[in-house]
Amino acid sequence: QVQLVESGGGLVQPGGSLRLSCAASGSIFSLYTMGWYRQHPGEQRELVATITSGGNTNYADSVKGRFAISRDNAKKMSSLQMNNLKPDDTAVYYCNARWEARSGVRDYWGQGTQVTVSS
Repeated sequence: QVQLVESGGGLVQPGGSLRLSCAASGSIFSLYTMGWYRQHPGEQRELVATITSGGNTNYADSVKGRFAISRDNAKKMSSLQMNNLKPDDTAVYYCNARWEARSGVRDYWGQGTQVTVSS
């Protein structure tokens, strides 16, 4: 079992930057795929970026070239560097940990952190 806590959200002007962090505890962190998702008001949660245990990354088309996901297995942390932020990036951002095994897939979620991009 994994417990996740996000931090780093806030208010930023268009074109600015923020760095979100996710601290994990309670289980073996290094074998999980880590991800960041976001949810706009009235919409479904959508994938932003993922990083596998081997360091392979995947990004939504809307954030490619602007966002970068990383992980530090020793510190049990995952980060999302967000640059050149746009108003459409405004959302609640959630940290995700995914465990894939023969028995199935298990997902764990943080509480979310608000990111607001506005001039």
